[in-house]
Amino acid sequence: MTIQFFGAARTVTGSKHLLTTASGTQILLDCGLFQGINTDELNQEFGFDPAQVDYMVLSHAHIDHTGLIPRLVRQGFSGPIYTTSSTIDLCEVMLMDSARIQERDLERVNERRKRRGEPELEALYDENDVQQALTQMRPVDYNKPFVICDEVTGLLTDAGHLLGSAAVSLTIRENGAEKHLFFSGDIGRPDDKILRSPDPFPQADYIICESTYGDRLHEAEPDMKAHLLRIVQQTCVEGRGKLIIPAFAVDRTQELIYALDQLSSEGKLPRLPVYIDSPMSVKATHVMRDHEEDFNPDILAYIKKDGDAFDFPNLHYVSDVEQSKAINTLNEPCIIIAPSGMAEAGRIKHHIKNNITKPNTTILLVGYASPNSLGGALKRGDKEVTIFGERYPVLAQVEIMDSFSAHGDYREMLLFLSCQDASKVKTVFLVHGEYDKQVIWRQHLQDAGFQHIEIPEMKQKVIL
Repeated sequence: MTIQFFGAARTVTGSKHLLTTASGTQILLDCGLFQGINTDELNQEFGFDPAQVDYMVLSHAHIDHTGLIPRLVRQGFSGPIYTTSSTIDLCEVMLMDSARIQERDLERVNERRKRRGEPELEALYDENDVQQALTQMRPVDYNKPFVICDEVTGLLTDAGHLLGSAAVSLTIRENGAEKHLFFSGDIGRPDDKILRSPDPFPQADYIICESTYGDRLHEAEPDMKAHLLRIVQQTCVEGRGKLIIPAFAVDRTQELIYALDQLSSEGKLPRLPVYIDSPMSVKATHVMRDHEEDFNPDILAYIKKDGDAFDFPNLHYVSDVEQSKAINTLNEPCIIIAPSGMAEAGRIKHHIKNNITKPNTTILLVGYASPNSLGGALKRGDKEVTIFGERYPVLAQVEIMDSFSAHGDYREMLLFLSCQDASKVKTVFLVHGEYDKQVIWRQHLQDAGFQHIEIPEMKQKVIL
């Protein structure tokens, strides 16, 4: 059996790991889009033949884990995709949105390539490819083993990272022996405001583990709502400006709405318009409402008392393009929440472009942003940033709230892995992280008793 790493290898996006059994069966774990600057060509070629892949297991719906599934289908993959029912519903929303965004962005990319004398790139996929991919998805319940093929059995456990997110355990039978491979997907945090905490998982021989925050601890946030309210007061009440929040359309957006809903119910939220400016966020909120089975007891109790955790006075869900453009012409204070969380695509880039030179604007970053993304540049404190090919000085205020992060820090990831007897784990492969952070995460894992830890390079193949 071999495993080959075709994405999220010494980088954060493009999650894609290909397992090949001794009999030649190929199982793909995730099929994510590379995100950030200069990733267009990376997304064109897989490095393997999609038509040769027999099965796929999907950890969760974020685009850096799903965003190339329709292209995989377009290029010949016809097998089943095993994942949770919540993830399937989210994929319908997020992949359709991805197809539309790519179509728009491709026009700008090819204009620049044409000016440089470079060949134009083809569309990665279209809405028809998304529809076909959705027909290949098979719902799987948490904690119920399922048969992938004669030699492989799977188990999905709750990863607590996103609605429907799963960690993947595979039992592979070959040459009269069993091997147990575990793929963490993205590891969520205990005590999430909406989701349940991550579940323990069966003992593994090999672990493919994410490492996004392997080098750090999240800042202690004794009162997240108080911190958010302070930023709202300073920006919108005292500064009479706009608070712009790039947020992933699923979970982070709803967590922000939930916090604002609570502040409104408590009578603390100033009377000002709050815009959720994204058709995808609107649809994703409906999906969240339809899957309360993934919610933790605290929010379920709040819903029972309040009626709806995602609706309050002066909250406006915006789908129409003209309404979105009108928000930019408003001179009144307001809160604008829109994807993407890395500020790399969609309406949020226009809102940032139109307000980044205004000192009374605040851009609030509430999740991970890869270093080569617009969100990463803002988080890093760059004084100038590039938006739609043009340079802009950063005169707006930039605030960071790690309490909204969906990724566990190294202490929380160690807690997640504590269900394992480290002495029985033959190898841990670190993926989904920047290399310098992975080196530090490797040391934390060694201190916890995991001995053989590898940080694979892109396209590296390992024999298990």
